[in-house]
Amino acid sequence: MELRERILEVIGAEERPLSIDQLTKKLELTDTAQFKELIRTLNELEDEALIARTRSNKYGTLAQIGQVAGKISVHQRGFGFVSPEDGSAGDIFLPAPELGNVYNGDRVLVKVFAESNGGDRREGKLLKILSRGPADFVGTFVSPKGRIESIAYIEPDDSKLTFLPVVANEDTLGAVDGHKVLARITKYPDGRYAGTAKVLQIIGHKNDPGVDILSIVHKHGINVDFSDAAIAEANDIPDQIDEKDIVGRVDLRKEVTVTIDGADAKDLDDAVHVKKLSNGNYELGVHIADVSHYVKEDSPLDEEARERGTSVYLVDRVIPMIPHRLSNGICSLNPHVDRLTLSCIMEIDQNGAVVNHEILQSVIKTTERMTYTDVRKIIEREDEEVVAKYHDLVANFDQMAELAAILRERRSRRGAINFDFPEAKVLVNEEGKTSEIILRERSVAEKLIEEFMLAANETVAEHVQHQKLPFMYRIHDEPKAERLDTFFKFIANFGINVERKGESVAPKTLQSILNAVEGEPEEAVVSTVMLRSLQQAKYDVEPIGHFGLSTDFYTHFTSPIRRYPDLMVHRLLREYIIFNDKSQKTQDRYSAILPEIADHASKRERRAVDAERETNALKKAEYMEQHIGETFEGVVSGVTNFGMFVELPNTIEGLVHIQAMTDDFYRYDEANYQLMGERTKQQFRIGDVVEIKVTGVNIDEKTIDFAVVGMPERQPKKRFESKTIRSSGGRPGQKRDDKKDDRRGKSKRPSKPKDQSKGKGFALKDKKDKPPFHKAVSNKKRKRK
Repeated sequence: MELRERILEVIGAEERPLSIDQLTKKLELTDTAQFKELIRTLNELEDEALIARTRSNKYGTLAQIGQVAGKISVHQRGFGFVSPEDGSAGDIFLPAPELGNVYNGDRVLVKVFAESNGGDRREGKLLKILSRGPADFVGTFVSPKGRIESIAYIEPDDSKLTFLPVVANEDTLGAVDGHKVLARITKYPDGRYAGTAKVLQIIGHKNDPGVDILSIVHKHGINVDFSDAAIAEANDIPDQIDEKDIVGRVDLRKEVTVTIDGADAKDLDDAVHVKKLSNGNYELGVHIADVSHYVKEDSPLDEEARERGTSVYLVDRVIPMIPHRLSNGICSLNPHVDRLTLSCIMEIDQNGAVVNHEILQSVIKTTERMTYTDVRKIIEREDEEVVAKYHDLVANFDQMAELAAILRERRSRRGAINFDFPEAKVLVNEEGKTSEIILRERSVAEKLIEEFMLAANETVAEHVQHQKLPFMYRIHDEPKAERLDTFFKFIANFGINVERKGESVAPKTLQSILNAVEGEPEEAVVSTVMLRSLQQAKYDVEPIGHFGLSTDFYTHFTSPIRRYPDLMVHRLLREYIIFNDKSQKTQDRYSAILPEIADHASKRERRAVDAERETNALKKAEYMEQHIGETFEGVVSGVTNFGMFVELPNTIEGLVHIQAMTDDFYRYDEANYQLMGERTKQQFRIGDVVEIKVTGVNIDEKTIDFAVVGMPERQPKKRFESKTIRSSGGRPGQKRDDKKDDRRGKSKRPSKPKDQSKGKGFALKDKKDKPPFHKAVSNKKRKRK
């Protein structure tokens, strides 16, 4: 390991590749054994694509030699994109002929040989497959009837897995035709033999309720069941807090605190209290379930939680980060019972600034379990019965609304970007079928809790950062300059011109753009394109700030039941503040483990989002299957070179394929996010309102096809039919007899010969294998000349 690190250090410090002799000298190697070890280690590093070798046998970094290693994402149409491991901008495009035996998720080494689209996309050539992607996949077990028993295969759910693995009898695990299974590839196709797989788990029959969602869960590698050790540990935790657990905590049980959540929420991890102080300021208390008291570091429960990273909220179920016994029980801030919490209590002035704060261990007893609906009705005085029911709390909710408005105004003044896109909730019946899709409203109640949580997260992050202690932050980096340039050129079409100095831009500028288009027809398109220009938020140990919130310090503190970073933040707060342990030993330990935890949590968050989106897409496609042939009004939500996506008011999105746009030939204008007809100059761009017809649904692919109402239907190609013709040597109107010879030889052209070695239907491709009649025809032509 020492030699590997030294080699990487030396090569990385040089501007040009080094020869073996140069490496030997720089590494100060003297004897034959060291030289042999050097050669062996260089070969290892080259095989792992950590270094590269030139044709003259010099060693350098991949970047020096124009190579890139990364994971490939293969498109259904055959081409692929390699995401660079070195963090360089822009994926590398590989055309279909380059892919060969490459499959989605493989780690590959490519040679970058061209730039396109102004450098935004690089193109490359495949050098080699470094390692295969994930071997586990979900699919449908197929056992064709009338075939010998040993021929069974699996149809992968993921269309990017482009072969059908064969399963031997001993590897079926008893699966029968139609079972959804979790399987593992045991051998990839090599051109001569088919790929093979073995069944790891039978999920259920594809027609059983809920199996479709479970298949997506397994596809993304999300664990459903907890380990026996984790369950045993959870069962040992009491249902009620012990009096000894309260010792050393601030007793806030007499404080008027409430939880405000959705009506169907069961894991209540935050409670709040607000009251007016004698100096005119507000006191905001945000009390978070003390999960770290029960889930000890490196315990079986902690190992499960760390691996999962987050709870996953799907259409018909929740896959929790910690067992339901804890998340819905002792860790949930249920009403009228004692619960252990970590509290952030803030004094906030009339301008929304936190002028004083305290972070402490506490015990609370929530006064009421409130829903967003009831709090909205109270604040807006919508329902007299609800107001009367909670008459003792009405003044508290009024003060909460006042404070939330102050905090929101402060965020707006500093330039935080406020996107407010509609969200949908998919409702399913007992059979697991989609019954309804409704829009979720973000009322004053949801926005109230959002402001309080933002304030607590920011206050906690700033508190720890000022002490320069190892910590986990939620960061959102500035948008990349090239994406901003593209966005600003686009909005110039609407008369919006942005003056900026340098390559960066302040969030306040982007919010000003949203304010400028608010209520205008172009609001949707500008908001959508802006959002796509921003980077993804993630977890990190460096406090680079949160661009979207326009704050220098931000973390996630408020949801330790469902997010592992929040649980980790609680542990750090207990060490630094509660136990006052800021020793160098403690700091070194956290400095060593936090980067990996942050990276893993970010990946698990993206995995959960992908699974949630896929289940929503499945259920939305299932819902639209009953509406084929109906027309709706929607908004163009995306434009590509193969068509445009249209989103309906209930957030269901479908594709109008370019081939279905039959009134003209449309070209993709990438710079202006639009399709334009060559002849009619008809434009379709993001934000345009169009009337569409549902033409098809593919449940397996989770896709919906639309067609623009009013466009002519594409006509099928006509088949050639026998026609009456005049032929010399025959009576007028007589049909030509192709079976007879005329004076120039046989009238029927010979059929194209088949390659019998390839099997029926595969035509010869090699020119030198053409049949003799080609040569005969060409000879006749030469004789005529």
